[in-house]
Amino acid sequence: MQYTSFHALVSSLIFLVYWLMIVATTLRIVFKRRPTTYVIAWMLVIYILPIVGIILYFSLGEAHLGQQRVKRAQKMRPIIANFINRISIFPDIFTTQVSQVSKPIFQLCKHQTGLDGINGNHIELLSDTDTIFDHLIEDINQATSNIEMVFYIWNEGGRADDVEKALIEATKRGVTCHLMVDSAGSRHFLRTNASKRMREAGIIIIEALKVNLLRFMFRRLDLRQHRKVAIIDNYISYTGSMNIVDPRFFKQNKHVGEWVDIMVRMRGPVTTLMGAIYASDWELETGTDLALPQITDFAEPPEEKKHIMQLIASGPGYTENMIHQVLLTAIYAAQKQIIFTTPYLVPSDDILHAVCTAAQRGVEVIIIVPKKNDSLMVKWASRAFFSELLEGGVKLYQYNDNLLHTKSVLIDNQLSLVGTVNLDMRSLWLNFEITTVIDDAEFAQSLFSLLQKYLAQSEKVNDKIWKQRPIWQRIVERLFYFFAPLL
Repeated sequence: MQYTSFHALVSSLIFLVYWLMIVATTLRIVFKRRPTTYVIAWMLVIYILPIVGIILYFSLGEAHLGQQRVKRAQKMRPIIANFINRISIFPDIFTTQVSQVSKPIFQLCKHQTGLDGINGNHIELLSDTDTIFDHLIEDINQATSNIEMVFYIWNEGGRADDVEKALIEATKRGVTCHLMVDSAGSRHFLRTNASKRMREAGIIIIEALKVNLLRFMFRRLDLRQHRKVAIIDNYISYTGSMNIVDPRFFKQNKHVGEWVDIMVRMRGPVTTLMGAIYASDWELETGTDLALPQITDFAEPPEEKKHIMQLIASGPGYTENMIHQVLLTAIYAAQKQIIFTTPYLVPSDDILHAVCTAAQRGVEVIIIVPKKNDSLMVKWASRAFFSELLEGGVKLYQYNDNLLHTKSVLIDNQLSLVGTVNLDMRSLWLNFEITTVIDDAEFAQSLFSLLQKYLAQSEKVNDKIWKQRPIWQRIVERLFYFFAPLL
C-alpha cells in the first residue's frame, strides 16, 4: 500500500513538473512576440513531442548568442555609437536627397542607425563567376595594407584556389589578411591542406560560431555567420550572394547544376561602414580588437546623386528585425513593379501579405526561384506558398537548369536591394546577414537587364496547371509548410 502511494506521489510530481515546464515554455514563446505561425509551429512541436520538443525549442527556437558574445556585443555598442558620431560630422558624405520610392527606407535607416544615405559611391554589378573572381583577385593583387574577408562557404577547387594563391602572395608583400569562415558552411575547408597553407603563410583564419554538440546549452547551434564580404585596403568592398566557391566544382553531387550568383563591387565611403561591421563581427567572435577604419582616409569627393547607399546588417547584437522592416517598407513603397530573386522562398506572414497586397493594388510582382534546389525541405516548403501567391496575383517563375542563388529585390527600376538575405525565416530573424540598399536608376537598370536574362531562362508557373497537381504533392507541401517557420 505504501509503495502504491509513493508511486502515485512520484507520478503526480513528475506530471506536475512536466506540466510546469510546458506552461513555462509556452509563455516564453508567446512573450517573445514572434510571428503567429512561428509560435503555433513551436507550440505544436512541444505538445506533440513530450520533453524532446522542449529540448528542441531551447536548442533551436531562440537566437542564443552565448554569454561571452553577449558581453562582447554590449562592449561594442558604445564603440560603434562613437564611430557613428565621428563620421556624422562629415555632412558632405551623407544626403537626404533620395528618390521618392527610396525615401521611406532611408528614413527607417536614419532612425535605426543614425545615418542618412551615404553619398559618393561607385558600384558595379558583377554577375559572371569568372568576372567576379577576376575583379576580386586583381584587387587583392593591388592591396597594400589590409584585407578582411568573411564568407559562409569556402570550397577549394578551381577559381577558389586562385583566391587562395592571391592572398598568400599578398601576405608575402606585408599585407595583413583576416579571414572569417562559418564553422558549418566551411567545415570541410577548415580541415583541408588549403586552410593549412593559408595559415602557414600568415593569414589569420577564424572559425566562426563553432559547431560543437557540447555548446548547444550555451548557444543556438544553427545560428550561422551567413555574410559574404571582402574588404581591400578599407577602400574597395564586395558583398552579394556568392561564396568563395567555383560553381563547376561545388555540390555537383546534388544534381542541381551550377550555382548562379551576383556580387556588388563598391568604392567610396560605404566601404568604411562595411569595415565597421566587419570589425564588430571580428571582436564578437574573437574578443580581440580590430581597428575601425577612418572615413577621412578613404572617402572620395561626394558626387550629387551618385550611387546613394546604405548597408543593413542583421543578427544577434544588431538592431532586431531590421532587414525584415526594410523589406516590408520597400514592398509597401512600390508603385509599379517589384522583382524578387531568392533561392529559398519561405516568407514570414507579414511579407507574404505585403507581397500579395502589392499585387492586388496594381503593382506587378514577380518572384523568380530555382526549379531545382539543394534543400529538399525548403523546396517543398516553398511550394506550399505558391497557391496563395498565385491567388494574390503574384507572377511566379522557376529558373531552369542551374540553381539560381542570387538574392535581390528591384523596386520600380530605381531601388535595389542586393546581399546575402534569403526570403526565409532563417535569414530574416536569425543569421548574421548583410544587404545593400542602393538608390540609383543606373544601377537599377543593370540589375533589371540581368533579371530579364533570368526570366528568359525561367518557366512561368501556370495557375490552372498548378491547381491540377497530384494530391500527394499537396500533402507533402502542407507537411513541410508546418516546418516553414523553423527553416
